[in-house]
Amino acid sequence: MRKLALFSIFLALVVIVLGAYTRLTDAGLGCPDWPGCYGELLVPQAAASIDAANAAFPERPLEAEKAWNEMIHRYFAAALGFFILLIFVGALIKRLRGKPAPFFLPFLLLIMVCFQGLLGMWTVTLNLLPVVVMGHLLGGFTVLTLLFLLYIRLTPFRIPGGDSQIRYLAKFGSLGILLLVIQIGLGGWTSANYASLACTELPICEGNWMSKLDFAGAFSVPEAENYEYGVHPYEDRMTMHVMHRFGAIIVFIYLCWLAVTLWRKADSGLVKRLCNLLVIVLGVQIVLGVSNVVYSLPLTVAVMHNAVAACLLLVLVLITYTMYRKY
Repeated sequence: MRKLALFSIFLALVVIVLGAYTRLTDAGLGCPDWPGCYGELLVPQAAASIDAANAAFPERPLEAEKAWNEMIHRYFAAALGFFILLIFVGALIKRLRGKPAPFFLPFLLLIMVCFQGLLGMWTVTLNLLPVVVMGHLLGGFTVLTLLFLLYIRLTPFRIPGGDSQIRYLAKFGSLGILLLVIQIGLGGWTSANYASLACTELPICEGNWMSKLDFAGAFSVPEAENYEYGVHPYEDRMTMHVMHRFGAIIVFIYLCWLAVTLWRKADSGLVKRLCNLLVIVLGVQIVLGVSNVVYSLPLTVAVMHNAVAACLLLVLVLITYTMYRKY
């Protein structure tokens, strides 16, 4: 089960990266139906199949590159669901045989990956409704986190000598996770509404941005038949972008404080190394975020911004879990 969990963690990271790539290449509706693509399990390639696909969906002619981006993401997501099912079945069999095995996490993972499948379907059928797109992103991060928790739950490590004097800081680790998840959600909301380039200057935004803030509009969902490329006016998108930047500043300051405080109070070399890792990953994430603005959202940098956010979450989860459970 531990090996399956570890493999599934890497697979979940791949799915998150592919999901970001699909979204950033505007391929979220590369296949206008679900779970197949223009009624087939593979992207139509033969001339007759392409003609049939275009006839079935005249409002969205086939774009092979976008369609493949979408379908590859679906294939990897389906594979992840299969391995999570194996983990659950393995845990259930062990329990039925009277052997010790975690059951709650595998069960929760199975529920979450099924819900992720529904969100993936709604992403297409509701034409990239921003709430669903953001929920799909957060769901992917949730699945990754649960797999990581299962893996460390199955890993028998202890801090040599104990480090119980830092346990009181665990609640600050939990708060850090909450702040980071909110920030990831803000990033997902910004991306889902195509607001990533609403501000093109640093440190906050260009011009008299404060007078243009519209929080009610920024966090509303206007009615529309299709949300591809966004439906909010500029003021709403700028507000989304500004909120994501302010969130980044808050999370950066808080996590730096947490890492320094833990490093100073911990006796364990493991905790100190994790604090060092937290600062390094956080620094990389800030550099990627700034690069997205300076270089106008290059695809590679934007995708890496998603991947490093996932890594930052896992590091913070490991630090907090260590303080709560492993001393």
